[in-house]
Amino acid sequence: SLSEAVDLMRGPVGSGIELTIRRSGIKKALTFNIVREIIQIQSVKSELLEKNIGYIRLTSFNENSGKQIEKELGKTIHIDPYDPSRLNPNSYNLRLHHEMMTYTGDTLDMSKPNETTSVRIPEEGFLMKPGKLYLARTIEHTKTDTYVPMLEGRSSIGRLGLFVHVTAGFGDVGFSGFWTLEMFCVQPIRIYAGVEICQIYYHDIKGDYSKYESGKYQDNNGIQASKLYKDFQ
Repeated sequence: SLSEAVDLMRGPVGSGIELTIRRSGIKKALTFNIVREIIQIQSVKSELLEKNIGYIRLTSFNENSGKQIEKELGKTIHIDPYDPSRLNPNSYNLRLHHEMMTYTGDTLDMSKPNETTSVRIPEEGFLMKPGKLYLARTIEHTKTDTYVPMLEGRSSIGRLGLFVHVTAGFGDVGFSGFWTLEMFCVQPIRIYAGVEICQIYYHDIKGDYSKYESGKYQDNNGIQASKLYKDFQ
């Protein structure tokens, strides 16, 4: 198939590959020696219209399927631990760890470190209350140097009025670590460690890019409170 042929042609940038191609009406096969390179596709087109109105056209927004995620495991996508039963048609379910964290103060200051306290989800579950932010994390450690990782809540979780992130569901190419979840609820809800709380999926990235290497959250070992105060230093 076409997708299988493309997979066989993929490889490190700058490496060589020999292609043998047969064309209709030509008996002899043609051989081409080429060098692999990143193919840049312009996926966004923009135009400034009259009266300061901007027009943006998105021509492609590629998301990898569950089968593609599984195929890239151990190569360009790393999920540890991995269980094939948690693979969806175009995403993978991540589980809730028993560790959580909350801010102790009623008022937070983005220019300073804010004091936190640890919370553990017991076997009988933990009752979350509205009006409070709970920082949690995934059991799984993920890494990718090739794709843009994205995190979203599951439909069944959302229907209980439980949010798994406030605005931070967008990851960076090169991120390696556990995902910190910014959880809050519409009404009181009892949660349990080990539940499949959210899902990760991956988007292709076009053009040249730099990998995420920030000292704030890279290679973390658990939940991390906001380090926005470092931007003020």
